[in-house]
Amino acid sequence: MHPLPPTTRTLAYAQLTLSMALVGAYVGLSPLLMAVFPVMLLASLRFAIGAVAMVTWMGRGSTEAPLTAQQHRLLFLQSLLGNFLFTVLALNGAWLAGATSAGVVMAALPACVALLSRAFLKEALSPRIWSAAGCSALAVTLLALQKAGHSGESPAEAADWPASLLGHLMLLGAVACEASYVVIGKRLSAAVPARRVSAIINLWGLVLSAPMGLYWAWSFNFGAVQVGTWALLLFYALAASVFTVWLWMKGLEHVSAQGAGIFTVFLPLSSAAVGVGVLGEPWSAAHGVALMLALAAVWLVTRAGPEPLEGVPAGPHQTPRQPGEP
Repeated sequence: MHPLPPTTRTLAYAQLTLSMALVGAYVGLSPLLMAVFPVMLLASLRFAIGAVAMVTWMGRGSTEAPLTAQQHRLLFLQSLLGNFLFTVLALNGAWLAGATSAGVVMAALPACVALLSRAFLKEALSPRIWSAAGCSALAVTLLALQKAGHSGESPAEAADWPASLLGHLMLLGAVACEASYVVIGKRLSAAVPARRVSAIINLWGLVLSAPMGLYWAWSFNFGAVQVGTWALLLFYALAASVFTVWLWMKGLEHVSAQGAGIFTVFLPLSSAAVGVGVLGEPWSAAHGVALMLALAAVWLVTRAGPEPLEGVPAGPHQTPRQPGEP
């Protein structure tokens, strides 16, 4: 493997950053949609819109090798864990355990990605990566504590301890699912184009969510939904199913899984920015400190060093792609 050119490296970092910033944006706006649509109906509509938008991405290019049985299994697992189960566990876990616990538990994501990448991809764990993961955890914890200080009674405060315990277990499961999504994506990025991964895992998400989605759609009053809500749903679906996945997979082609995991810190930062800029939540010194910690984490990953900056060799059945190719 050879070090990447600076322009390729910078583009990969920008793709990872933008992907997580978009995730944070639609997560921050999702309560507006959840107030209108049941969770499983919302998920089904997201995947259905994404399937229409990416229908031309499903096919295999003339220079691409057919998917192997192992790649089919990995694509299904990536959708099951990162699309379907993460959504169910994160939303319900946050509801049962409360916003503070959700933010604190999700702060473990960069470290979890580092551990899984070591276990399954044999990526070395450097002090630089661990330092970056620690900065990310502190940043997200500050945001979570700040949010809790400005919120009223959480659902967890009114629930008994068994429900709260179940919520924490769900959040830990969500962290494991999202970390697995990153690691599986890294394995696939060397052999399957980002656009095809995006389309296939979205289609699996539709298959998994459709039964419950149809159940809720049967009695749902679609005529009562406002035009603005439909527009927000369209943004949510395209961002969640199309743009964020494609950007993430493109960035993973040139960055290690543990290095990419640090960029998940932009998810809560972007969500907080939406809360301040769109929903009118207050900005505080804690937000500023969290931003500085997040930037420190990114600096630790992106400064010159061998671990996250090496190119990814082409798979045994694939012609190497250039950085600008889809």
